[in-house]
Amino acid sequence: MEKRAHILVVDDEQAIADLVVNLLVAEGMDALACYSGQAALEQLARSPFDLAIVDIMMPGIDGFELCVRIRQLCDIPVIFLSAKDEEADQVVGFTLGAEDYVTKPFRPRELVARVKARLRRRQDASPASSTLLRAGAIEVDLRTHLATLHGEPLHLTPKEFAILALLAQSVGSPVSAADLFEGAWHERFDDAAANTVMVHIRRLRKKLAAIDASTAFIETAWGVGYKLRGGPGSDNGYGA
Repeated sequence: MEKRAHILVVDDEQAIADLVVNLLVAEGMDALACYSGQAALEQLARSPFDLAIVDIMMPGIDGFELCVRIRQLCDIPVIFLSAKDEEADQVVGFTLGAEDYVTKPFRPRELVARVKARLRRRQDASPASSTLLRAGAIEVDLRTHLATLHGEPLHLTPKEFAILALLAQSVGSPVSAADLFEGAWHERFDDAAANTVMVHIRRLRKKLAAIDASTAFIETAWGVGYKLRGGPGSDNGYGA
């Protein structure tokens, strides 16, 4: 029997949190509502979840801070559900590690579809899951979902890992923003998606530079996309 997805819903507006929970339960998922960031952290410490839906404007621990705290605890997908619809807020959300951003008022069927898409991406097994990708000093292990630079682990979000893996599969050759987005998010590319990819590339560069700032590992191919540099002794592709 297939395991039911376990979803954490966090919103200080109890009516909205309960509505989302009811929507998800009607779709065959298990869902739990929390009405504060602190209550959500306590639940995360008690039991594992497969995904979190988080409001931003909450008293005490707001959604942005909660997302950071969640990232410190686990790598589950985070979807922001917020009345804050400014582009700057969405950029902050993605920068902090969220996988999606839905604005209020929301369409129930769309929210459910996005949740299912995140869960499906998380559960899908890659046919190349036993392979190791190498690009110079960078290694991406698709089986263990671990990426390293000079042997030091890169602490990546699921989307950052997916983008790095896609770049490593085409090391030395540019990959378009559209291919990166559709490969990592499994959604149709549009103008807003280009900004999402840019934000995630910036975060990846920062994490690589924290280990080795001497090399620009991810290069921008202007008008084309992004490419991952190979290096001396690099396999430039799949390892054993």
